[in-house]
This record gives sequence, C-alpha cells and structure tokens, in this order.
Amino acid sequence: MALPDEDLERLFDEECPGPVDLGSVLANDPISNAAEHPVIVVDISTRLSEVLARMREAGRGAVLVTKDGSLAGIFTERDVLLRVAGFPVDVDKVTVGEHMTPQPHTLPADSSVAFALNKMVVEGFRHIPLVDEQGRPTGMVSMRDLIDYLCDFFSKDILTLPPDPSGVFRSRDGA
Repeated sequence: MALPDEDLERLFDEECPGPVDLGSVLANDPISNAAEHPVIVVDISTRLSEVLARMREAGRGAVLVTKDGSLAGIFTERDVLLRVAGFPVDVDKVTVGEHMTPQPHTLPADSSVAFALNKMVVEGFRHIPLVDEQGRPTGMVSMRDLIDYLCDFFSKDILTLPPDPSGVFRSRDGA
C-alpha cells in the first residue's frame, strides 16, 4: 500500500529529536554520546568464568581489560569463539588476560561519531574502547550503540516504512 505524496512529505519534514542535519550529527557529535551502556571493566587477572558470567548477566558483547588501571585489552564474543570455544580451556582456572585481544585500537571520547563509525567499518570492529589521555578506559561503543544512536534522529514513522514506499517491488537486477 503506497502512501499519498503529502503523507510521505509530512513524514520526511516532521521534526526529529536532535539536529536536523544527520551529517552535522555525524561530524560534530562526540562518540561518547552514543556510548549508552555502562562498560564492564575487569582486571587482567580476573578468572575467565567470572568475565563470561558478567558479560552474560549484563547482556554485553565485550569487556575492557585493565592492568594497573590502564587499558590492556578487550575481550569480546569473537574472542570466545576463536580462543575459548572448542579448546580445552578450564574457564575456572585461566584468566581473561590469557584470552583477550591485547592493545586494542582505541579512541578518545570526544572523537566524532563519523570518525568512530568509519574506523569500526574499515577495521571490522564491533566494539571500540574509549580512553582518556592516560590510557584509562572511560567507555566503550558498539556498532549496535551507533545504530541505536543514529536511529534516534529519524521519525519512527520513517523507520517503519516498507522497503519501497511506492508499493512497487523490484528485483535486484531491476526487473
């Protein structure tokens, strides 16, 4: 069912929260605005079983690992798949430091949303730690956080439109 042109125009002109220009948001908003969830920070000596339990309880896909207060690594769901699952690992005896990704790429919290998004896409990261000048973790942003943040700048009516507002569906080859 196609929407009349005036309804489509109203949807696109409707006021949305935040800046009207999404390009402005991408270029000027700091990435810390998108980091909505509290970050889980663990010491490098924390038992892997405890880290996995904390990730599961919090519904988080990654934790930041510190040594003496500075970021030492990141432990993600991908680390579980590539370094733990299917290997003879006793999660009650090993530490997160033995299975983390050491020295992850980081960003300062005032980096732009656009810069962080580009870095994550180009490098293939799903999570990126935010750190202060001394290398201490201040937060973490996930690709999901970025998607949720950017979706807030669109009207819910626009986000629920069918893929082809004209009602005409086309195949990928244009037929």
